[in-house]
Parts: sequence; structure tokens; C-alpha cells
Amino acid sequence: MREVDIIGVGMTQFGRLEGSTLASLGSSAIQRALADAGVTADSVGLVVHGNAMAGVLTGQQMIRGQVVITDTGLSGKPVINVENACATASTGVHVALAAIRAGLYDTAVVCGTEKMTHRSTAEVLAAMTSGTDVERLPQITKDVTGDPAFTGSFFMEIYAAFARDYMATSGATIEDFADVAAKNSGHGALNPLAQYRQKRTREEILASRLIAAPLHLLMCSPIADGAAAIVLQAADVRGRDPRAVRIQGTALRSGVPGMDSDVEALTAAAAYEQAGVGPEDIDVVEVHDAASPNELAMYEKLSFCAAGEGPAFLASGATALDGRVPFNPSGGLVSRGHPVGATGCAQLIELTTQIRGEAGDRQVEGARIGLAENAGGYLHPEAAACTVTILGKAS
Repeated sequence: MREVDIIGVGMTQFGRLEGSTLASLGSSAIQRALADAGVTADSVGLVVHGNAMAGVLTGQQMIRGQVVITDTGLSGKPVINVENACATASTGVHVALAAIRAGLYDTAVVCGTEKMTHRSTAEVLAAMTSGTDVERLPQITKDVTGDPAFTGSFFMEIYAAFARDYMATSGATIEDFADVAAKNSGHGALNPLAQYRQKRTREEILASRLIAAPLHLLMCSPIADGAAAIVLQAADVRGRDPRAVRIQGTALRSGVPGMDSDVEALTAAAAYEQAGVGPEDIDVVEVHDAASPNELAMYEKLSFCAAGEGPAFLASGATALDGRVPFNPSGGLVSRGHPVGATGCAQLIELTTQIRGEAGDRQVEGARIGLAENAGGYLHPEAAACTVTILGKAS
């Protein structure tokens, strides 16, 4: 199989970026990634652009990628536009990787973008519900909230229901959820591109506004703008590059409506098999903590500990920045921010930066192999899409 490396990364600040557009955000991220890779736009054979909600929030229903690359020198290149809810950008990497491995292209740019903060919170929350089966939305909403006419934060209600179930089966407490958020806020405070850079305590998190019991505001990912881009290149067209990071495995699966197939665990198992590694080999992890309780569950679903042992694994300090396997050194979705279409690339950028040894104050010592889990959408009772990607040193 053709080996493929990440040779360049670039992303914008995540947060409330007044005056920005999809094009300005994406252009900035792409130009930074090309400069980091040391390649020009002329050498790029394919562009894969990921965005989840611009059709609803900006009116750009089609050709989003072609619009985004207008000022990057990439116009005229083949563009594939990808949407897969919160797993959009990581799915874009999956698509570009397949195209390079097939020999169709040598070099590809993947860019994820999202512009959310120019619309009201109510409008954004309404747009987010398109991440489920809208034909079944009243019944799903009734199953989750008890009210088919519910108009609040649909996905936070889903995460809250999951958190309550997880508490019942694992013995996890609301304090455990707050401790995850506090840990990641400390990581985010060290990330210059994070939306929130303030280290929080358990007490501060529990004192924040209740969103959907047991979730408090500071346990929930915020609305954000941002873009993140990655340059992929076949290893056989480039000389030895000490900064190149190899894609060792990537798996993509879809959830099954009406059945809990344990999609995250199945996706992780497939990625481990591709990469020829196991959880014991992983040095650093980025997971999709759209709500903080999700991180605890991912400890188990990614096989870092047994079922029900997530709270104890957290309490052991294993997932802190100086622990055995740090989780979310970027700050995760809750602190780094979650511009939906950009998140998957942002996770891989963090892992690439860690494996290169370029993460500064949040550097995980000796990081050589990293794993990212990125899930999105909801098919009731599980995520609609999930990717797990494993990266390692290319040299």
C-alpha cells in the first residue's frame, strides 16, 4: 500500500472571529499549511474541502470548497466537497488518503471550515439538528427529551442523556465530568489557538449554568468560527523529511439507526488493525469531547481501560499532560473550540504538532504515535459517523 504523510499543517484561531468569512478562514489555514509543507499550490493535485452547516448558516449551499480556495492559488484544481456532521474534516482526510493511495494524485490539501458566530445561538442550534434524521426528528426528540416540540440544545440533551446512563453503569459522578473539563481547560490555556485559554477548577465548572442535567455550561463545547488545513503527500515523491508524520491507519464507519453497534469501538479496532498497533502503543490522544463526559467513555471505547473504569483511569492522572497517555492536549472541543467542519483536521494538526515535538508548553514528552477519534451526527442511539486515525513518525 502506498504510504502517505502529513507534510504541512495550518489553522486559524478558533472562536468568535468578527468579520471573517468561510473564504477568509479557509484561505488563511490553507496558506499556512502550504508554507509549513514548503510546497506551492502548483504541486497540489487535489483539494478536499469539508464544511457542515454553511448551507444553512451562510446560504452557500453548494461549491463551498471552490469558493474557499479562490485566493489560495488552488482555483482550477479538482475539488471534492465533503459533509459528515462533526466528522466532516476527518472524513475529508479519509477521502484524500484513498485518492493518493490509489495513485490518482501525489499531493492533496484537506481543509475544514465553519462560520457559526454571526448567527444567533437559536439559529445555530436549529441548524445542528440537521445532523440527525429530520424525518424522524420529532420521535427522536421525544425519546431523548420527552418533548417532541423541544427547541433547546438538541445535541446537549443527547449528551446529557448519555451522561446519565454512563453514571448509572460506571458509577461516574458529576465531579468526574467537571474534572475532565478542568483538566482540558489547563491544556487549552497552553494552546495559543484555543477559543478559551483560562484554566478552570472543578468548583468553577460546577458553578457554571446548568444546560441539561448533569451538564454545566463549562462542560459543553462552544459555538465557534475557524478553519484547519492539512497537506498530504505520498512518501514516494518526497525525500526524507524529519518533520513528516505518517498516516498509519484510518477507519471510517457509520452508526446504525435503532441499534447500538458500538460504532466508536468498532472504528477504533479497525484503525488499530490497519496501523498494527494497540492502545498500549499510543502516546497521545485527541477525542471528540463535545461534552466532557464523552472523554470518559472514550477511555473505554478506545480500549485504554475496561468498561466502567473510565473514572478511575481519569483519577489516576493517566490522561493529564504529564500522564501515561495524555488526552486532548489541545484543550479538546470544550476549550479549543468546535467549529464543526474544522474539528477533525484540528485534531490531526494537534497530533502532528505533538509528534514533531513542536507543541511548546503543552508538549507530550516522547510522543511518537497519536490517535484521534472524531464522531458526528446522531442516528439514535449512536453517532451517525465516526473516524479513528492513527499517526506516527514517518522516519
